[in-house]
Amino acid sequence: MGKKFYITTAIDYTNARPHIGHALEKIQADVLARYARLKGKEVWFLTGTDEHGVKIARAAEAAGKKPQEFVDGLAGDFKHLKEALNLSWDDFIRTTDRERHWPGTVLIWKKLAEAGDIYKKKYRGLYCVGHEAFVTEKDLIDGKCEDHGKAPEVLEEENYFFKLSKYSKQIGTAIKKGELQILPEGRRNEILSLIEKEGLRDVSFSRPRKDLSWGIPVPGDDTQTMYVWCDALANYLSAIGYGRNDDWKKWWPADVHVIGKDILRFHAAIWPGMLLAANLPLPKAIYVHGFINVEGKKISKLLGNVIDPFELTKKYGTDAVRYFLLRGISAYEDGDFSEVRFTELYNSDLANGIGNLVQRVTTLAEKAGLTDIRIATGVFEPMVRKIKEGIRESLSLYEFHRAIERVWELVSAADKYVNETKVWEKEEEEQKKILADLTSVILNIANLLDLFLPATAEEILRRFGLTVADIRSPEISKLTVKKGEPLFKRL
Repeated sequence: MGKKFYITTAIDYTNARPHIGHALEKIQADVLARYARLKGKEVWFLTGTDEHGVKIARAAEAAGKKPQEFVDGLAGDFKHLKEALNLSWDDFIRTTDRERHWPGTVLIWKKLAEAGDIYKKKYRGLYCVGHEAFVTEKDLIDGKCEDHGKAPEVLEEENYFFKLSKYSKQIGTAIKKGELQILPEGRRNEILSLIEKEGLRDVSFSRPRKDLSWGIPVPGDDTQTMYVWCDALANYLSAIGYGRNDDWKKWWPADVHVIGKDILRFHAAIWPGMLLAANLPLPKAIYVHGFINVEGKKISKLLGNVIDPFELTKKYGTDAVRYFLLRGISAYEDGDFSEVRFTELYNSDLANGIGNLVQRVTTLAEKAGLTDIRIATGVFEPMVRKIKEGIRESLSLYEFHRAIERVWELVSAADKYVNETKVWEKEEEEQKKILADLTSVILNIANLLDLFLPATAEEILRRFGLTVADIRSPEISKLTVKKGEPLFKRL
């Protein structure tokens, strides 16, 4: 395994405030970044905002604001997710950043042009403003975009095109060989089917500036504006220095792009094509998550069912939200959010699960005066090793729900051990040995929970007078046990 780990999320489109789907993607990437750090890797975790395009220009106009003023406010909202969700990203890139982002995007365009892969032609087609992309009739259902529920606009204009078709076979081969890994398997098959049945077509890579002034001008032709996806995808390189310095060579290729299923084609077809044309390595992996529905219905402003992650964390706490999104939403499929389901999972797994276990053990350990766990018998050690290996396997496949589920296997085993041993009935010496075993497994649980619920891990350790750094050192010294208030109060 390499020593560096470069992970990105999709950059979020600044036409509306963050919703729970944005939170899901950021938390998933955060777990992967924390795990890489735990393994001793040097990590660069990138996120950001996509701030150009027709949709944003129109949204700004509707709000009575200049585009830059409009995106500045929304970019601030997305940045605040870091504190609200306890995220550990290292960098936040904005596509309106002329110093950091524009040079790399311009350089990529020039590389494509130098390769002979940019040409100009007149084109008439159907343009979906929601996707900021041209679509075909077969992409529509009853004449409308399935994702946005609107009919595309008919556009006839002269644009620059990118010769994506030139790289169709090469991209397909890279995916088949696993040089570009795509998970889950269904998404890999989806993009391969597109390549094998139809082949990749050339892509319109600009819009006339008279129709779209809000974007990066095409190098050498300021009558045209770069296609918003050429601009957006370049962020993965521009943020690490491409076009400005050689720092990008340390980090590229990306180890994994974390994205939603609606932008698979852009990341698994257009982006690899751009990289091949620019003679750059392909990313190692693309992990594709599904959508979150609310009580069985797609999130929609029209339906009024948009879930605000800031309000959710204020109401239930950051780690409760992190837990639901990691455990309650399948990593590979669409998931569903409801207050009822959230409450059920919170009470069963957090309040009655880890919360109850920690409260029981710290109460008994404090009363017994436990100060040292070196007297533990190691009864949980084989299971801990097995759980750690299971988490490694699950995270290598981006199965977040499976990975966090394994931690709760330890929680259940420890709870069962409390009940079976009836530790409170034992003599002092035996009681301390049992409590040392229970404390040892709880410290292991906290160590693993730091990947998923970092604030909870920190609070558990505080009750034993320890920190995360303490439990990752070769040997833990003295304990100072104080039970405190319940970790999670029942809802």
